[in-house]
Amino acid sequence: MSQKYLMANGLRLAYDEFGKPDDPTIILIMGLGTQMIAWPIAMCEALAEQGFRVIRFDNRDIGLSQQIEPKRPVNLFKLILRSRLGLSIRVPYSLRDMAADAIGVLDFLEIEKAHWVGASMGGMISQILAAEYPDRSLSLTSIMSTSGNPELAQPSLRIAKQLLMRPDRKNEKAYLKHSLETWAIIGSPDYPPRKEELSERILASLRRSYSPKGYTHQVAAIMMSGDRRHLLRKIKVPTQVIHGKADVLVPVEGGIDTAKNIKNSKLELIEGMGHDLPKQLIPRFVELIIKNCRQAKPSRNNKAA
Repeated sequence: MSQKYLMANGLRLAYDEFGKPDDPTIILIMGLGTQMIAWPIAMCEALAEQGFRVIRFDNRDIGLSQQIEPKRPVNLFKLILRSRLGLSIRVPYSLRDMAADAIGVLDFLEIEKAHWVGASMGGMISQILAAEYPDRSLSLTSIMSTSGNPELAQPSLRIAKQLLMRPDRKNEKAYLKHSLETWAIIGSPDYPPRKEELSERILASLRRSYSPKGYTHQVAAIMMSGDRRHLLRKIKVPTQVIHGKADVLVPVEGGIDTAKNIKNSKLELIEGMGHDLPKQLIPRFVELIIKNCRQAKPSRNNKAA
């Protein structure tokens, strides 16, 4: 797909799209520090083949989208300490700001409403969109995300430490080694990719863009977001929650609690799925997303499927 750019919420964002412009729109929102190319092309094409205009974009601070330069550098460890002590924290931006970016995407492309599909942090952003922008929302699919409930299980210190390490991009060998180790921990144990295939994806992402500051800023935004259960209870659009039972980064309790707090939502728990989007599960993801989208009410500018 050809790379495009748009202005949304005052920021220059990179995006691409699949399908016909007049079809109802699905917006794909990716997770923490992850570029839009992490949405598999096979998945985007399969959704488009079902009669949808599919748009994926790089979140602010990541990929080819505009980088954010805060007045003060973010010290993540100080933020974590202040958060654990119950003290206030200052962050460059919030998940609500990132949700406003997604609305800006709709505005720029003159789209009235969209089906939101978010993975991990993208699921959190999609939850905010469905709750706070009901007039712009057709449906919600929240994948491997969570409610922000502070009582839920959290990733282990080993996993947190692994994710907070950011190797130098100039040393591709060290970066690849670290990334492969990370995916070995958080990926789907029942659906492991071939090492060569995963290595190719990792290096393609690195060579396209590397934004360690953006990653740090987005971690801070997640920390600031806190408990979203009160927002989840406001969601009225058809909602599908998808979560892997083998997810060690965002434990399955996060998906269960998300569905619990959204009235009439559907919950799909997948054996052997970790914190990724295995190609073997793409047909299942597509089926669940499409079925949920087709529960939505017709929109004036986006015909119901």
